[in-house]
Parts: sequence; C-alpha cells; structure tokens
Amino acid sequence: MNAAIEPHKARRLYLLLRDQISSGRLAAGARLSSEPALAAEHGVSRVTVRRALELLASEGLVLRRAGSGTFVQRVAVARPIIADLPNILSALIEMGRATAVRLVAFEYMRPSPDLAQALVLDAGERVQRSVRVRLIDGAPFSYLTTHVPERIGLTYSEADLAATPLLELLERSGLTAERATQTISATLASPEVADALQLDLGSPLIALTRVVYDSAERGIEHLHALYRPDRYSFQFDLVRTGGRGRRRWTPAVVSNDSSAEDAVSSSATRRRKSQ
Repeated sequence: MNAAIEPHKARRLYLLLRDQISSGRLAAGARLSSEPALAAEHGVSRVTVRRALELLASEGLVLRRAGSGTFVQRVAVARPIIADLPNILSALIEMGRATAVRLVAFEYMRPSPDLAQALVLDAGERVQRSVRVRLIDGAPFSYLTTHVPERIGLTYSEADLAATPLLELLERSGLTAERATQTISATLASPEVADALQLDLGSPLIALTRVVYDSAERGIEHLHALYRPDRYSFQFDLVRTGGRGRRRWTPAVVSNDSSAEDAVSSSATRRRKSQ
C-alpha cells in the first residue's frame, strides 16, 4: 500500500514547496529544512522528501549540495505569451511568424459527424488533419490539432504547413476568414500531449476549440488547441457601457488590428528577455 501512496505524497510535497518558491515565501538562497525535519513536518518518509526534492532540482528550483543542504535557486520567471482574445484572429499570423512549429502528423481522413457538421461539409467530403507543436525559444507551449476541408488542404503541401502559419496559407489560397466561434475550457494532459509539451501526465492545460468560417458561412478551419498555462494566457479588455441601472461590461473596441499583432509580438519578445 505504501508503494502506491508514496509517489502521490512526494508530488504533493513537491507542489507545496514549488508554490512556496514561486510565490517568494522561500526566497532565493534560502536553505530548506533537512530531510528528517521535512519528513517530520509533513508526516512522510525521508524517501518521499527525497523524491520531492529531486523533482524541484530537475526544474532548477533548488540546488542540492552534499553535506550542506538544499538551497532555493534564483530562477527567472518567464512571462507567458499573451493573446488578445477579441482580436486573436488578427494576431495568429504574427504569432506564427514569431514562434517555431514542429509538424507531428499530417493525413487525410473521413471526419466524425460532429466535425462534418461544424465545418458544414458536403456528404462524403474528407478533411485534412494536422497536429503541430508550437514553440518559442525552443520551449513548447501549444499542441494544435487542425482539420480543414480536403478541397482547401490540397492547395498547400505538408512542407508548407511545417513552415507557414495556417491562416496565411488559407489566405494565399484566396480564402478570407470572416468570423469564428470559439470556446475555452480546461483539461488534463494525455500521455501523448504531456510528452509533446514536456509536462507530467495529467497536468492542467488551457483548451480552446475554434471554428473559422468564410463569407459563405462554410467552415474553413476547425482547431482544437491545448496550451501550457505557464507559457500562454489570454487577455480580454473590457469597458463599462449602458445607462444607470443597466450598466454592463463590454469588450473594448480595438481601433487598429495591428495593435493585437504587436501585443503578441512584444509578449514573445518579453519572454525571450526574461529567460
């Protein structure tokens, strides 16, 4: 029974100490309590404490010195990429240029009924499926699964998709994104996604599903995106509108679409400088 419980206790202690370090309650250079003291304080074995400290050391959060103890490391906190939520479509191409991508999968397949309905596909129409991992400064932050109708996917190659943002490829083929619907939720990392994003199995992720439509109300892209919350976040600016008694929060209007692109680009730049 202990063999099954101890790894969970080790992770719980690791998360507790990690939070104390990231919040500043354990300052850089501070010496942690000894293994026996930590074991007594948290009611766990020394083996559990050792496992928790090894996890912290693997992330560079602590430095273990034989005969001296375990010390908190000074770690530069990387700012996440910030996407302006109301203007995210106008910023996607710019973000694609500011980051790198690794193409994991590329194929043509029959869509599920739900996917066919979302994209407003004709009966029997196939889709192109691609899976990409997007990175900044070599660190993965998103796992993107995209479906586009086959008639659109045939206008570009697998090599094109590995080198060029998808929306740019769609525009090159003469398509125009007129509107999109999207939902944002949370999920846990599956084994494949955890490995691609360099996370532990079951780590929390931001989940976004977006369907982009052209002027004829036909779907041109279905995206299911998973983001590391420590490397990616959404921004939503709001203003108060309405008369007395009926005031509410309304999305702020951005007068220049380029400001959304600049926000993503500058966020990526800030992250590079912070590392």
